Amino acid sequence: MKITSIFFKIFLFLSISNFLMSMNFMVKELIILIEYELFMMNSSSIVMIILLDWMSLLFMSFVLFISSMVIYYSEEYMFGDLYLNRFILLVVMFVLSMMLLIISPNLISILLGWDGLGLVSYCLVIYYQNVKSFSAGMLTALTNRIGDVAILMAIAWMLNFGSWSYIYYLDLMKEDFVMKLIGYLIVLAAMTKSAQIPFSSWLPAAMAAPTPVSSLVHSSTLVTAGVYLLIRFNFSLSSYLMYLLLFIASMTMFMSGLGANFEFDLKKIIALSTLSQLGLMMSILALGDYKLAFFHLLTHALFKALLFMCAGNIIHSMGNCQDIRYMGGMVKMLPLTSTFFNICNFSLCGLPFLSGFYSKDLIVEFMSMNILNMFIYTIFYISIGLTVSYSFRLSYYLLIGDFNFYSLNMVMESSMIMLKSMMGLIFSVVFSGSMLSWMLFMEPIFICLPFLMKIMTLLMIILGMWIGYELAKFKLSYSLKSLKFLLLSFFLASMWNMPYISTLGVNFYPLFLGKIFTKIFDQGWMEYYGGKNLKILVNYSSFMQIFSFNHLKVYFMLMFMWIMFLLLMIF
Repeated sequence: MKITSIFFKIFLFLSISNFLMSMNFMVKELIILIEYELFMMNSSSIVMIILLDWMSLLFMSFVLFISSMVIYYSEEYMFGDLYLNRFILLVVMFVLSMMLLIISPNLISILLGWDGLGLVSYCLVIYYQNVKSFSAGMLTALTNRIGDVAILMAIAWMLNFGSWSYIYYLDLMKEDFVMKLIGYLIVLAAMTKSAQIPFSSWLPAAMAAPTPVSSLVHSSTLVTAGVYLLIRFNFSLSSYLMYLLLFIASMTMFMSGLGANFEFDLKKIIALSTLSQLGLMMSILALGDYKLAFFHLLTHALFKALLFMCAGNIIHSMGNCQDIRYMGGMVKMLPLTSTFFNICNFSLCGLPFLSGFYSKDLIVEFMSMNILNMFIYTIFYISIGLTVSYSFRLSYYLLIGDFNFYSLNMVMESSMIMLKSMMGLIFSVVFSGSMLSWMLFMEPIFICLPFLMKIMTLLMIILGMWIGYELAKFKLSYSLKSLKFLLLSFFLASMWNMPYISTLGVNFYPLFLGKIFTKIFDQGWMEYYGGKNLKILVNYSSFMQIFSFNHLKVYFMLMFMWIMFLLLMIF
């Protein structure tokens, strides 16, 4: 039996059982804390704690369901890879690290899962071994290290409370200075993992990983770890910190939405789309509704995983070409994949009665209900428009536009395994939104808004579709006006120059300074008086050698000098 089939069946079974347990816990309002004493030393017990409540079980079931489909998908996508078993085991390690993070109410065990995600993600990003992958892997690993350090510092500060199980202190110690400090550190850690500004540059770079990994990373594991951690910590965050997080998250949402409209790499567009949705989750969390953030986290995980799977199938069929300008007319050659792709895109845009609509529309209406200020209101709606814009542009390029690939091609849906794994997800993409909204919000939510504010979302969707269509049709002519547009599009597509700032901006100047110091010190005056100018040293040593000769006159002279020195000291 293949390793892919074994893990696919195990994960699927665990996913279904976790989902049923989660519903049971939700109805009965159960929370189970399992404490396992590892060892006892000097009357201090080292305890491993596992937290099982409806939230951790539901999230685990979603992670396991998506990873089971991704592992099944990998069997065909990675076919012919010599190290397929190693790849599958890395993916399994990745999922297990996420499980450990989800069920931990303790900062130490959270760090184990957190670091496990960081290390395994590095191994997966550099899976195709070339310079680009190595650079992307290093950027991913080093950016995430900042978050790891923040959690380590939070662990050190947690010692003030006598235990690392943060869950006991969240409400009780909310106004304590130490808890506020821990809150800041946890937000910093979450910002690095969930790629908020200024740590955004690693997320599109991590696209160097194989597509099944991207599907897993961008839906339910690595990038959602930060959001999940903040959902757990949300009771202890101060209002000032919430405002700060809200501003950063909304700017991330806006920046990534703009960037995706000028990008031509299929996987990078979907990666920037993930970044935009992460900004949305973070901002609604900062507005004070963690349940809505969790709801969007789950619905987004499903359609984003499927979106990447569809993209992987298209890239696979196109001979590993990722540029959307070469694609077009896919609806004729890959009809089923195109259908799935379109449904996911509609769900991402928030088209009524697909899963994305239930969470996204609720988030936007919740924000409209208690408007904080005009800036946040405007940014939210502009970001919705931009989401629809890049989704429509992508659909136009892929499904409607001209086919610009080789005349001699074999673009067809030949892989049943990939299609079956995608079919497994498509039903959940369509139905999970309504199902989750009935499960999570047992009491009905009534939002009363004026008619114009109520249809504002729909207006932004229509406006976004029009802008996306215009951008897709836009052809550059060689004039000064188009040159300015080209420069602007380069700036926006490179995420406001963030990749350059976080790579060259961080390491270029220290290295440049090191070069100057090397020239001045190591190869400067030290080299001049040392290695290069040995003659001076020889002269010095020959002069000093005179004192070591056993001449009687030298001995008498030194004795005379010593007596003179003693006399001076006495008088």
